[in-house]
Amino acid sequence: IQALFAAYQDESIEEPAIGPEGIERLCEDLDVPPTDIRMLMFAYKLGAVRMGYFTQEEWRRGLLSMRVDSMEKLKECFVDLEVEVHQTIAFREFFKYAFQYCCTEPRQKTLDLDTAAQMLQLVMPVSHYLEPFLEFLSEQSEYKALTLDQWQGFLRFSEETLPDMSNYDENQAWPLIIDNFVEWMSERR
Repeated sequence: IQALFAAYQDESIEEPAIGPEGIERLCEDLDVPPTDIRMLMFAYKLGAVRMGYFTQEEWRRGLLSMRVDSMEKLKECFVDLEVEVHQTIAFREFFKYAFQYCCTEPRQKTLDLDTAAQMLQLVMPVSHYLEPFLEFLSEQSEYKALTLDQWQGFLRFSEETLPDMSNYDENQAWPLIIDNFVEWMSERR
């Protein structure tokens, strides 16, 4: 585990860590593009706190928990990660993590709409509502960013609401953006 870490470590960083350049080399060795969802899943499994960096402790704990001690096992692990994260409970945790991982500034509580849209396209399972929601976000002018509550509310809406929205209940505790999206969708029908 330590030898793998050392192969990608960025010596210019004060705290022992793998930085963006090391992650790029890791991606090349794994034959996985840096923007591939599996890299985000890997960061999730490591418990990485800062986008573009894996600390030595995150690397050690994460690889131990995945029982990975070689590049060959890491490559095998990437197949399992994709399957595991799409299980319902794990996916909800991963979905929340994806939002938080994109919050790169201290105390950042929102994602700008461009970042949120890119991340939704990357992490969202097939959803009848993804494309219309992204279109709604690009057309509306009231919202400039998404909160974690709105992010998770959209996932819940996508999971619980029928494609014709016949079971949508506006009296439930939906984030206002979801109510506005439903109204926008209704006007378009």
